[in-house]
Amino acid sequence: MIKSMTGYGSAKGTVEGLEITVELKSVNNRYLDTSVRLPRSFLFAEEAVKSCVQKHISRGKVDVFVSVNSANAGDMAVQVNEALLKGYVEAIRHIAEEYGLHDDLSAMNVARFPDVLSVEKKDLDAEAISAGLTGIVEEALCDFDSMRLREGEKLRDDVLSRLETINRLVCTVEEKSPETVAAYRKRLETKMAEVLGTAGIDESRILTEAAVFADHIAVDEETVRLRSHMAQLRTMIGGNSPTGRKIDFLVQEFNREANTIGSKCQNSEIAHVVVDLKSEIEKIREQIQNIE
Repeated sequence: MIKSMTGYGSAKGTVEGLEITVELKSVNNRYLDTSVRLPRSFLFAEEAVKSCVQKHISRGKVDVFVSVNSANAGDMAVQVNEALLKGYVEAIRHIAEEYGLHDDLSAMNVARFPDVLSVEKKDLDAEAISAGLTGIVEEALCDFDSMRLREGEKLRDDVLSRLETINRLVCTVEEKSPETVAAYRKRLETKMAEVLGTAGIDESRILTEAAVFADHIAVDEETVRLRSHMAQLRTMIGGNSPTGRKIDFLVQEFNREANTIGSKCQNSEIAHVVVDLKSEIEKIREQIQNIE
């Protein structure tokens, strides 16, 4: 099943007490271009996130947004400066003994002294966070792929519909082409009759001229190749591997055959059909720009 290059996906999870939200969005691009936006303290996980994206996506401009809520993480720790606290206690007791003062030391009292307590942020477990984050990214990518598959199904149906239209137009070209030769022969006979009279008409010369003209405007090779290209395109959009670039090249071949038919046609009806044919091919070309 083909996938669209445009899509959106998201997922949430908790890692090491951190609430993490991952969002992805993508737009068309010739190659894979991944941009990951992480909080500065989580930059160590950037390559792991990009690696996950590369497993799911072959081309497109992909933006990955990672937000972290650490309100409930408990990542702050209170540290006691033991040496400084011991110095404070010894100094206070010395003052009490030396000057006969009341010793009213308590935990609350000494905790208020400068620099006895300090608040520090715990070190992050980079390995655990990277593993947990990539798991959430995988969930977001699955959601992202679901949307791309739905869009890809719509693209496939539209392309198949236009292929049916192209097939009908090709059939019309094949039907009208012999009529052009017959009309040319009739015009040739009329002109020769006007110039030479009935007795002077060389039937073999008319047949030769008609044969040369028929060979000149023959579009059998082009219509056969067009049908072959259509069959190949149906196979491509029914497969599971990314084929956007190959399809883009194949549609260029569609245009080449249509242009050749247009240059050969000597019939106004066929000329109009060729215009419709090229219009349908252009619509397919526009649609496949969205295929991965």
